[in-house]
Amino acid sequence: MKISLVTPAGPGTRNGNRHTALRWASFLRAAGHRVTVATRDISSEADLMLALHARRSHESILAFWRNHPTRRIVLALTGTDVYRDIHLSGEAQESLERADRLIVLQPKAAEELAPRLRGKVRVVVQSSSTRLRHHPVKDAFRLCIVGHLREEKDPLLALAALRFLSKPDIQVVQIGELLDPKLKPVTKDRRYRWLGGVPHARALRWLATSHAMIISSRMEGGANVVCEAIRIGAPVLASHISGNVGLLGERYAGYFAPGDEAALAALIMKVQSKGSLYRTLKRQVASLRPMVAPRSEARALLTAVTRDIP
Repeated sequence: MKISLVTPAGPGTRNGNRHTALRWASFLRAAGHRVTVATRDISSEADLMLALHARRSHESILAFWRNHPTRRIVLALTGTDVYRDIHLSGEAQESLERADRLIVLQPKAAEELAPRLRGKVRVVVQSSSTRLRHHPVKDAFRLCIVGHLREEKDPLLALAALRFLSKPDIQVVQIGELLDPKLKPVTKDRRYRWLGGVPHARALRWLATSHAMIISSRMEGGANVVCEAIRIGAPVLASHISGNVGLLGERYAGYFAPGDEAALAALIMKVQSKGSLYRTLKRQVASLRPMVAPRSEARALLTAVTRDIP
């Protein structure tokens, strides 16, 4: 089958959507399909369109539907789709209607859709193939944050939490490109380092050598970096939002209230002792590892895209 995979994240970008598009293209090609990856549809010969992002891929979705009304469209919903755009954007809402299948990255995302649309939904949890395992540094209690600095990520929350923490051996390492100048980290606290954008492999090495990862997002569709932390075995300190709960589970012990730096600091203090809570988080993350295996994602993707549409 010829598949046009459309993603608004262009070549050279280091965001989650680009990583997802390239990984999915690899899975589909391994199954024998011919796949083109582009920021807009350029293949009028495609049998099927797989589009990431309801609003930003709307033009390609609409054009494909108009030109090929009998061909299938599969739409993968991002976090900004699920928790913002499909409620506010007419373009995103039209994309939902034109799609034959909707993919979400964690099961709680389907709750945001109108009941009549939920029959189209399939869940494809993202995976990681990294062979790195969790080996945190010995000389500090390292926490890492991985993700571009933009409003939805609440990227400065961990830096704000440091003022509640007095211990000098805490180390916060933040990785990600500055997408909003207003969010540039400014601090004299030597316990904090912002590395900017780094290659994916290097970001994973920082993750593997950290005692825990912080994801402080206000909005997530199902963050790939959470899946990577699970694969590596690194505990996750996560804002209690639907996108994180959908991956980590209702009973996960490492949540804090979104936007609450004091609550994050309190959680950090509890896990820094490496006592019972830290051991619990390690066990809970380990139990989720099969969920993020590449074969699990590939199987779910192939079912959603090629085998499960009337």
